[in-house]
Amino acid sequence: QVRLVESGGGLVQTGGSLRLSCAASGLTFSNRFTGWFRQAPGKEREFVSAINWDDGSTHYADSVKGRFTISRDIAKNTVYLQMNSLKPEDTAVYFCATTSRITMRYDYWGQGTQVTVSS
Repeated sequence: QVRLVESGGGLVQTGGSLRLSCAASGLTFSNRFTGWFRQAPGKEREFVSAINWDDGSTHYADSVKGRFTISRDIAKNTVYLQMNSLKPEDTAVYFCATTSRITMRYDYWGQGTQVTVSS
């Protein structure tokens, strides 16, 4: 059974930092893209960042470039999202997702972790 488990969310003040983790069981991240998405209340889910597990290349939404960093720990089969200079508009539930090796769509999703940035 495939499981993605996010952790590291919480409440932080504007300008603060958090590090989210995404640990996988039942699959390995190799040959996949693994990404972070977020959904704020009343808004659609949006892309935040993604990493190609095999070559480490990264992608970011414009809204988080320069503030967020995605990384991976191959030995731990874990993906991280370091979030710095947080803003109230970063408040959302953050989801980890990884692609199917066949379809390359984000077919596997975690339950999400809440990030709240107070002003």
